[in-house]
Amino acid sequence: MQLRFPSVLALALVHLAFQAPALAADSDAGLAAVGELAQINGQALACQDMATVAKAKKLMLAHAPKTPRYGNLFEESTNSSYLTQVRGTSACPDSVTFAGKLDALAKRLQEALPAAPTGTP
Repeated sequence: MQLRFPSVLALALVHLAFQAPALAADSDAGLAAVGELAQINGQALACQDMATVAKAKKLMLAHAPKTPRYGNLFEESTNSSYLTQVRGTSACPDSVTFAGKLDALAKRLQEALPAAPTGTP
């Protein structure tokens, strides 16, 4: 029985080693999508488009892992985007433009960070 444990452990470590690059790529894609979501959220906050803000928050809660890394990225990128919009001279996008951006981003989020099913059918 003692021989089996080290071989199972070694097999598990080899398995994880082969998965690490794929997990890193998923993490990078997920972080990029959350960063983009935060940019839309900050711009929508500055433009007082509260429907877009609510949808962005819903996407964040559904898809992003509840970790400091994702939370800090979302907060910092939201703040940066908000300040850029407020200090800039560009006009606010209309709600249709925001909706289109969020719809496209929702698909990317689902691929990079699939939402966990909630409730029972």
